[in-house]
Amino acid sequence: MSALFSPLTLRHVSLANRVGVSPMCQYSSEDGFATDWHLVHLGGLATGGAGLVFTEAAAVTPDGRISPHDLGIWKDEHVPMLQRIVQFMRAQGTVAGIQLAHAGRKASTRRPWSGQGEVPAAEGGWLVKAPSALAFAPDYPQPEALTLEELPGVVDAFVAATRRALAAGFQVVEIHASHGYLLHAFMSPLSNTRTDAYGGSFDHRVRLTLEVAAAVRAAWPAELPLFVRLSATDWADGGWTLDETVQLAARLKALGVDVIDCSSGGLTAAQKIALGPGYQVPFARRIRSDADVATAAVGLITDAHQAEAIIAHGDADLVLMAREMLRNPRWPLAAARMLGADVHWPEQYVRAKLR
Repeated sequence: MSALFSPLTLRHVSLANRVGVSPMCQYSSEDGFATDWHLVHLGGLATGGAGLVFTEAAAVTPDGRISPHDLGIWKDEHVPMLQRIVQFMRAQGTVAGIQLAHAGRKASTRRPWSGQGEVPAAEGGWLVKAPSALAFAPDYPQPEALTLEELPGVVDAFVAATRRALAAGFQVVEIHASHGYLLHAFMSPLSNTRTDAYGGSFDHRVRLTLEVAAAVRAAWPAELPLFVRLSATDWADGGWTLDETVQLAARLKALGVDVIDCSSGGLTAAQKIALGPGYQVPFARRIRSDADVATAAVGLITDAHQAEAIIAHGDADLVLMAREMLRNPRWPLAAARMLGADVHWPEQYVRAKLR
């Protein structure tokens, strides 16, 4: 019996196995709309056997996009195409998840194959907002600090996006609070120098993330699970730490968050990451143990036996994979064969399962 290919039940949602596809930006939208690219990309991943497939980060406001080409969910018109994609994904036996995001000071930048740094207003860029007027890097936009009066609008945007996600048929919502984007930027003292109720102490710096999580949980049906992605550490002196992540994870669990998606970094260009196979798995293990909450492990997980060990040893409840799934969208089916697990294959592909 494979631990990796055992089912996982979260509230009233059952994943066929513990393999998930992590959110990966495609930078292929116009005005936030999903396209045929997203249908083929996400649909192909759904036929590959993963128990859970996330969309890329979907911006909750137009100015919350990383680039002008990001997926969005800030208006009702975005829902029909997402609904079509979700219907196909679910027909393959995959649970469809969506990640809700606001890029904060890392917004209005070029997509990877179009250069680096800020997109100026003349080319479709926009004014970016952040906890403090501190740019991510010299070639990134100079942000304006959000006012206290603007912060309820951020919460409202996440709630409205959550309701649209439900209308589209998603069964899992993930709040993006990592990688230096808006919520993470509020959490880290390296990017938050505020002196009001949203800056300074740990309690103040995590306030907005907790407000968003509580509001999204209230808007999301009780029978459906809620994830939050956190950067467990900034990998930089004076930044956000693993101990703080454990504290926040426990508070999120108390608000009804079901899974902490354990990533790291992205807050500062000065980060020094100790890369290696499964380098973030210890974060998932520590958070799972000390905050008593289910976790997802992500980051340089590429091998079937490696993924199996993560689940079998209790390091995490779920393994999320990204670039390896781009290289091999049917990695779960191949891994199941390697581990001797009997899993569902699309009828159109069964000939490859048998011989």
